[in-house]
Amino acid sequence: MDGRSQKLHGILKKYWGYEAFRPSQLDVILSVMDGRDTLALMPTGAGKSLLYQIPAVALKGVCIVVTPLISLMKDQVDRLRRMGISAAAIHSGLTRRQIDITLDNAAWGDLKFLYVAPERVAGDTFRTRLRSMDVCLLAVDEAHCISQWGYDFRPSYLRIAELRELIPDTPVLALTASATPLVAEDIMLHLKMDRGHIIRSSFARPNLSYVVRHTDNKDAQLLRVLGNVRGSSIVYVRTREQTVKLAEWLAGQGFDAEAYNGGMPSAERNERQERWMRSPDGVMVATNAFGMGIDKSNVRAVIHYDICDSLEAYYQEAGRAGRDGRRSYAVLLTSSDDRGRAAKRYETEFPPLETVKRCYDALFDYLQIGLGDGKYASFSFNIHEFAARVRLFTGTVFNSLKILQQNGYLTLTGENDNPPRIMFTVGRDDLYRIRIEREELDNIIRTILRLYAGVFGDRFVPIDEGEIAHSSGYTTERVKELLKVLWQMRIIKYVPGNRSPLLILHEGRLPLGDVFISPESYKIRKEMTAARMEAMQKYIDEKKVCRSVFLQRYFGGEAPQDCGCCDICLEAKKHRVKAAPDADLRDGILSLVGRSEVTVKEVVSRFRMSPDKVVAVLDSLLAEGVLADAGGGKVKRVR
Repeated sequence: MDGRSQKLHGILKKYWGYEAFRPSQLDVILSVMDGRDTLALMPTGAGKSLLYQIPAVALKGVCIVVTPLISLMKDQVDRLRRMGISAAAIHSGLTRRQIDITLDNAAWGDLKFLYVAPERVAGDTFRTRLRSMDVCLLAVDEAHCISQWGYDFRPSYLRIAELRELIPDTPVLALTASATPLVAEDIMLHLKMDRGHIIRSSFARPNLSYVVRHTDNKDAQLLRVLGNVRGSSIVYVRTREQTVKLAEWLAGQGFDAEAYNGGMPSAERNERQERWMRSPDGVMVATNAFGMGIDKSNVRAVIHYDICDSLEAYYQEAGRAGRDGRRSYAVLLTSSDDRGRAAKRYETEFPPLETVKRCYDALFDYLQIGLGDGKYASFSFNIHEFAARVRLFTGTVFNSLKILQQNGYLTLTGENDNPPRIMFTVGRDDLYRIRIEREELDNIIRTILRLYAGVFGDRFVPIDEGEIAHSSGYTTERVKELLKVLWQMRIIKYVPGNRSPLLILHEGRLPLGDVFISPESYKIRKEMTAARMEAMQKYIDEKKVCRSVFLQRYFGGEAPQDCGCCDICLEAKKHRVKAAPDADLRDGILSLVGRSEVTVKEVVSRFRMSPDKVVAVLDSLLAEGVLADAGGGKVKRVR
């Protein structure tokens, strides 16, 4: 082991407590240390975060980590800080002042890791500070999101490549657990990884037994799996309502089951997650909002109560089982009507382009934004309320907004704890001319102007009511009351803090005729979505090919080997066992016949079993050309 590898192993042992790297980890880390752009394709649970954390600790400067998951940011930052490594994150849940402080620390302090949402990298504030930072590595997590042909395309990822112009000598590390060869090439292209190369770890999980159960009684099969597999489990369902209903039913059956979905308050979700993390046999019934960044190694089973829309999503979610290397199970339950439901989801996912444009126009009317206005504005957004207002099915609205997002017009986040936001509706000069008789209101206005810049712009500015309270001498509740009074006086627009999706507009409102959604891109995305769903269905219907082999081939694995533990491998093994007597009889016949001619009657008489059985094996050997008819009721061996 050379000096550099020895140093890296020392960091691994000191901070993470591991004695050795997993396969391919050290190759990726050394590539980054050599300053090479690198695309790392590694399965879920392979320790991808270490691929940028280890070299960043070893190198001088700050590591920028781009990731779309706020919950993962917070978990990673908390974990690094507990290790004594300085880390911070900037995301939509922070005020502008908090973001400024964090960026200052990254530029002038000793910050080692800065986690940032992809939407933030396009902002002037971030780019200006980036020029002052000594950046040792740019890590792009969930890199498949940059490919418009991937299953989770996010246009904000396309702006990441622009950072390379500001930090041209900094290597890029792109990480993903779910990229097909086509998507991998797209990642390299869009991140401008001219010097880049791909390090592909095996996507095989030898300890993970993949199983598909065809049943029209999923509840009974679920009980059977949970009853037979001891330990902690995750059950994935499609809807929030299902999480609650199924968790309550499982609890009634005696299981330590809880529900988890994105509609729950963050404090409640965190509490449920912590209980599940501590429980040796807890069952978490969840939507796909659960699991990303969860570091629980001893999950014994991941059960999909509903089928996924792609193998990429399925592989990532199923891979949360068995990270400790012990035997674990990835079970998919499918019923006779699942194919029809998938077809309906597919049709809903691609509403007609006329509907998408109608949704665009109705959205700006709903937000009361005129032509040319609204660029960079953000709003708390209730999609159900909006859908009811425009008289469209919620799923149609969601997918119309998704298409608008893919074309760069807006971003609709998942549900977040959004900070309160304000925007002055009068100019600075007009504000001084307004006579405000109440001293408290005047004090609040002066405090806001002292603490926050940009409040006279055309967008909302996040504020911290607690910070205003501390600076003004009022209680937080009194600050909220006074802000509402200023709102009623039409001096400010005030959006109280809430938990909801955030709608961020990237462009001002356009005339409907200028709203362009590429028909060709729409068509290709539709075709690729259909192909992904068909691949998922083929996996479900497969009867002969090992499930691990099927998955590895899908992700571009070379010469995959049968796992020996999936349902198909076990079924094949069962048939071989059943066929063993035939194999013994076959060997016995070949030994008897040798190179001499033997009568069929003699062959039958030498074996204590049904003559029909012996004749059947003889016929099989004759058909294969191993034996030949020698005439006169005799057979002889040919080879």
